[in-house]
Formats: sequence, structure tokens, C-alpha cells
Amino acid sequence: MNRILLVLLLLSAITYGCGKSGVDPLVQYRAQAAIDDKIVSDYIAANPGLNAKRIDTTGVYYIVKSGEQGTGNVLYTSSTQVTVGYTARILTSGTVVAQTDKFHPTYTLGGVIKGWQLGIPQIKPGGNVRLLVPSRYAYGPYPQDSLKLPANSVMDFQIQLYNVTN
Repeated sequence: MNRILLVLLLLSAITYGCGKSGVDPLVQYRAQAAIDDKIVSDYIAANPGLNAKRIDTTGVYYIVKSGEQGTGNVLYTSSTQVTVGYTARILTSGTVVAQTDKFHPTYTLGGVIKGWQLGIPQIKPGGNVRLLVPSRYAYGPYPQDSLKLPANSVMDFQIQLYNVTN
């Protein structure tokens, strides 16, 4: 009986100790969200001609220049296929981390980052949109080594929408 109590005591001490050692993920998320939102709002304030519009309360901003909205009648769903050309930059440094040159990949809208899921429906085929995307709607706290993209990078995407298929 004493051994069982000793084992239970040890297990509870270990469990209690492990629970106190980490930082609450929600606290980390909110802190990073505040940092990202400040980066984006400072960028927009420093570039007043952008005419950036916020998508709901997300912190994702989009810019569509006059005449670059595209045409057609499109219904976007998570299974919509979009064919795009794009350039991806880190907003704070302007470093290009990915771009399409001579090929135009097709993606399922539900399979791309959340920033694209929110931003691409702001245009129609033939349209061109610029997205300013906080890290929580891009790649989050995960570095993308293949792109040489640090964790928590705020992204700047220029996207040309070539085709939409439902």
C-alpha cells in the first residue's frame, strides 16, 4: 500500500511540475498577434497610397487597384480550384521567398494558407490582389526552412488569379 501511495505521489509531482514549466500557448498567440498587427498597421500608415482594406477582424489586408478586380461571376468554396501566379515577400524586409515565373500552379482554396483563403475571394478571374498577411494567417510560429522563412513572418503576397474552377 505504501508503494502505491509513493508512486501516486511521484506521478502527481511530475505532472504538476510539467504543467507549470511551459508558457500558455494562447498567451503566446495573442502576443504574436499584437506584434503582427502593429507591423501591418505601421506599414499601411507609412504607405498611405495603398488603400488597403481589412478583411473583417482578421488582421489580413487586401489591396485591389482600380481596374484589376477581374471579371466573371464566381462562387468560392473550400473545394474551389484556383490557378495563380504570385510573389511572396517578407513584409518587414521585402525579401522574396517564393514566386512563380513561367508556371501557374493550381491549388484547392481549402488547402492554402488562411490568408489566401480570405484574400483570393476579393477578386475574380483575371484579377490581381495584394495581401498583407499576419503570421497567424500565414505560416505561424513554424519556420519554413525550404523558403528560408523565419517563424512568425508577416507576409506580403502579390497574386494574379488566372482561373477559378468549382
